[in-house]
Amino acid sequence: LHCDMNNFYATVEAKKNPELKGKTLAVGGSDKDRHGIVLAKSYEAKLKGVKTGESLFEARRKCPELIVVPPDFDEYLIISKEAREVYYSYTDKVEPYGIDECWLDLSGTRGLFGDPLIVADQIKERIKAELGVTISVGLSFNKIFAKLASDLADRDSVMVIDENDFQEKIWPLPAGDLLGVGHATRKKLEWYGIHTIGDIASTGEKFLKRKLGINGERLLAYAKGLD
Repeated sequence: LHCDMNNFYATVEAKKNPELKGKTLAVGGSDKDRHGIVLAKSYEAKLKGVKTGESLFEARRKCPELIVVPPDFDEYLIISKEAREVYYSYTDKVEPYGIDECWLDLSGTRGLFGDPLIVADQIKERIKAELGVTISVGLSFNKIFAKLASDLADRDSVMVIDENDFQEKIWPLPAGDLLGVGHATRKKLEWYGIHTIGDIASTGEKFLKRKLGINGERLLAYAKGLD
C-alpha cells in the first residue's frame, strides 16, 4: 500500500479551525519575511489554480479571496505520528516517504486481516474517523506502482493497479507521472521522443543508460513493473 494524506497541511489547519473548512486556503510563509511561498493548499484553492511552491503573490492573483495561514509543524508531526500508529497496527513494515506519505508492506498479513483491498479501505476509514483527515491509498504489487496508484486516486479513495493489467492502466500515462522522473528528466525524455511511461518501457536499456546514467536503468525497471 501507499498511503498519502490529502492536502495534509491545509486539512490539518481546517481541522484546527473548522471555520476554514471548505474555504480557499493556503498554508504559507510570511510575506514580510520574504518567505511567501505556498507550502500547501486546500482542494478548493487547487480548483482556483493555486499551486504548491508558487509565491503567495501569484496565488492571490489567481484567487484574491485566498486565506493564508502560517504552518504549524508541531501539529503536523503529531498527526503524522498518529497515522503511522494506525499503519503499524497492520504491519511492522512501514516506510515513511515524507511527513504525509508511507508505504506499507502487507505481505503475510492476509491470515490476520484478510484481503489487502479490505485492509486498504479499513485504514482509509480509520484515518478519517480517528484523525479527522482523509487519505488516498494505492494498492499494487510494488512500491512504485502503489505510489502511482495513490497519486491517481481521488481524495478519500483506494485505487488498485494489478500485475496482470498494469500495462493498460500505466503505460499510456505521461512519463512525468513515474516516480524518479523530475522536470529536467522529463524534458530530456521528451527531447528523445519519449513521452509516456510505455515509451520508457519500450526504450532500449543501453540508450537510457547512455542518456540518463543509472537513473535510466532504474526508470526502465520501474516502467516495466520490476521495482
